[in-house]
Amino acid sequence: MTTRRDFLTAAGACAAVAMALPLGCTHGAPAPGIIDTHTHFYDPTRPQGVPWPAKDDAVLYRRVMPRDFRRLAEPLGITGTVVVEASPWEEDNQWILDLAAQDPFLLGLVGHLKPGRPGFRDQLLRFSAHRRFRGIRTGGWDGGLPLDNPDWKRDIRLLADRDLSLDLLIGPDRFPDAVRIAEAFPELRIIVDHCCNVPVRQPLPEAWISAVRAARRHPHLIMKVSGLVEGTGKTDGTAPRDTEAYRFILDPIAESFGEDRVVFGSNWPVSERFAPLSTVFGIVDDYFSARGATARAKFFTLNARRIYLGSPEPTGGGRRLLPVPTHPQYPTLRFG
Repeated sequence: MTTRRDFLTAAGACAAVAMALPLGCTHGAPAPGIIDTHTHFYDPTRPQGVPWPAKDDAVLYRRVMPRDFRRLAEPLGITGTVVVEASPWEEDNQWILDLAAQDPFLLGLVGHLKPGRPGFRDQLLRFSAHRRFRGIRTGGWDGGLPLDNPDWKRDIRLLADRDLSLDLLIGPDRFPDAVRIAEAFPELRIIVDHCCNVPVRQPLPEAWISAVRAARRHPHLIMKVSGLVEGTGKTDGTAPRDTEAYRFILDPIAESFGEDRVVFGSNWPVSERFAPLSTVFGIVDDYFSARGATARAKFFTLNARRIYLGSPEPTGGGRRLLPVPTHPQYPTLRFG
């Protein structure tokens, strides 16, 4: 039986989301307003081709554009996405920003730039002149996380100063490094991608467990709940749909990160190798719906808007959005 408190909680969650994007609160029905914070788009038919994926990848090496994702996503209630750039070519950041300028479904871009490398500052100033450029991703494939390198630390500080975020693509053994970065840069929003790539098998790695526990102390350290089906290793597309298969990972994340520091990401189209989008979505929809309407609304919409898109903090305060000066090398760039 629904109590008055339950009813008011659910109604409040629906009202809060409606102020941002309309989100239905009925579990199992499409819920407009859901934001997927982790997708990739690319076009191997371009004259320059693509550096990723490889030509021999039978699943991924094809033209993957926003309209392809929308056909699968909109029936699930997903009405926008934050793109995470996987190409190491710096100009591919601009390619995505050009797509976003024509398609409001692309809400933001987490770019691919390499902190600590020459030219990082100029490129960051160039791309962050676009309001949809919301941060960068880095990690192991960029040469690791040189936490004691002064050039790397200088560039990470620049992210924090410009109110941009840092996505991390790291393995479970490097999760403690994310905690170290959070300690060194307490104002920087740090998003750990793919549940820190923890394998879906027990026992969980001790480094992962200890870092999840340590995350309680860092209010700007965020977990992107993505990569679950990938963690099964089921590359034939048969990763299980049953949420119970992933509960031993989801429970410690929910306990340590709480309702305000988790976001949804599909990792589409990479996830297609392991399961269809409906499975990826359904696993976490079941889990967070069971935790109540407020938790579901935050996980699927409100947290993403706050963390990536500049909506207010849970306390009601506004996020600090710094003015972007015209860069002397790129004087014609404007918000777009």
